Amino acid sequence: MNISCLIKSSICAFTIVFTSVAHAQAIYPIDKAEILAGSKFDIKVEFNQVVNPHEVAITVNGIPANKIITTKSEFIPNENGKGSSLIYRDVQLPKAGKYQVLARASQEELQVTWEVYASGPRRVKNVILFVGDGMTIANRTAARVLSKGITEGKYQGRLAFDDMPSTAMIGTSGSDSLITDSANSMSAYTTGHKTAVNAMGVYVSRASDNLSHPKVETITELLKRKTKMSVGIVSDAELQDATPGAMVAHTRRRADKQYIADQLLASKAEVILGGGSAYFYPKSSNGSKRKDENNLVETFKTDGYQVAFTKQELIAAAENKNTKKLFGVFHPDNMDGSLDRLFLKKNTVSQYPNQPDLTEMTQSAIDVLSRNPNGFFLMVEAALIDKFNHPLDWERAAFDTIMLSNAVQIAKDFAKTHPDTLIIVTPDHTHSGSISGVVHDDRPGPLREKVGVYASAGFPNYPRADVQGYPSEIDVSKRLAFFYGNYPDHYETLHPKLDGTFVPAVKGEGGKYVANPKYLQLQEDAIHMNGNLPSHQEVGVHTADDAVLNAIGPGSEKFKGFMDNTEVFKVMVQTLGLGSK
Repeated sequence: MNISCLIKSSICAFTIVFTSVAHAQAIYPIDKAEILAGSKFDIKVEFNQVVNPHEVAITVNGIPANKIITTKSEFIPNENGKGSSLIYRDVQLPKAGKYQVLARASQEELQVTWEVYASGPRRVKNVILFVGDGMTIANRTAARVLSKGITEGKYQGRLAFDDMPSTAMIGTSGSDSLITDSANSMSAYTTGHKTAVNAMGVYVSRASDNLSHPKVETITELLKRKTKMSVGIVSDAELQDATPGAMVAHTRRRADKQYIADQLLASKAEVILGGGSAYFYPKSSNGSKRKDENNLVETFKTDGYQVAFTKQELIAAAENKNTKKLFGVFHPDNMDGSLDRLFLKKNTVSQYPNQPDLTEMTQSAIDVLSRNPNGFFLMVEAALIDKFNHPLDWERAAFDTIMLSNAVQIAKDFAKTHPDTLIIVTPDHTHSGSISGVVHDDRPGPLREKVGVYASAGFPNYPRADVQGYPSEIDVSKRLAFFYGNYPDHYETLHPKLDGTFVPAVKGEGGKYVANPKYLQLQEDAIHMNGNLPSHQEVGVHTADDAVLNAIGPGSEKFKGFMDNTEVFKVMVQTLGLGSK
């Protein structure tokens, strides 16, 4: 709802009047929240006690809210036995400035301050946001070594995002924890608001229903409400996974995948490409993970989408100049990574041999979206970098970082003829990997002695990469010594896992995870690594290390130094002029 300022100052204020001896437990949005002028968000106030709504005063810069907000609030007398709550849905603050919110009772008061910011006019026609999920610096270095080669200390080429003119270090922590997950870290990019682990598009309150927490508008919703631009969502994970889900969803739990699938349909995004077909088919279909009989694939068709299930169908649909909306789903779960699809043919490649590459999905998305003269916003996620970093499978993560670079190059080529395009490449969070040396098979002694460091490291001997940047062999005699800083119990083989993604730990007695004996059976001299994570962790975890963002195009100059992840949203919406009247 629109709120008209009752004062002439650009700093608008409002107040709510209601209750006595109550203890304000929380106000949402939280303290120091930055809010785009005119965006929609929910205001929620929670008290520690059951209160009478006529006795407490809540003010924002001193003006009663009921004099400014025209829609009716919802008062919850006793929410989950924890006290009274009040919530206003779809609030809008049209003017920039500081907003001080005060919840006061006879003995208690709670205060938060918000900064509402506007934007100038629109500066770009298109924005392409690439998310290398979980991509850390070592993933980039490994990808550069494998794809470009290094001679006498000089790399023989660069990744597509290495030479972008703007770079920033991104802080990724959430509202509840130093360590983030992909749901709340991506939600910061898509809403400009902090939230908690496993949440997206909401502030995490004491509501018991996952979908009832105070919502904040996503960039997809903003674009659909305020512009005629097209929106694209591309991922090689399940489309219901955290990163693509945060483009459209409002839920406390990222595991609400059926709901997220429904929201993808409801979003009316013109291009939706990825995995996760199990959530688009009715319960009665083989392999479906839905709990109802809704057939979303048929609904997409009815809504005018061209539908693709294979690489060949995707390319044909995108090349058809009449295609304005495209839905493609290529795997019931996460798609397979490039190392397996192109070389090893392991994991589920034999079952799904016609999966497109991230590059083909990116090109198809740009082909379709660029037919809109009003411009587009495209999010492309290289999801499997993260999904291979978790099980300590650095080679697969490196190959998918190369694939991300190839996809970014497609966007850069598009921008050569469409210079009014902002391209951003960033992780949503990081992992703990680092390169410590080179493994030499011909060095004498036990396995650990084969790791060369400093001068004895020398250089690896991967074969020259093909035209796509992939070496044809990875189990060479001199390989990168890539180690993760956090891990469960496992056996370190110092060799790539050619038979499928690494499974470092398996559940043992008492439910604790122990080193997977498979790798000791495969390699007798494998090193047993005592985990440094809690015993209930079966894989590595995310880190709080800064993420490195690169950008090129109009507005990219705003990315510099250290920035909070919510500022990525701020730059995008300001460059798109979404905070102007």
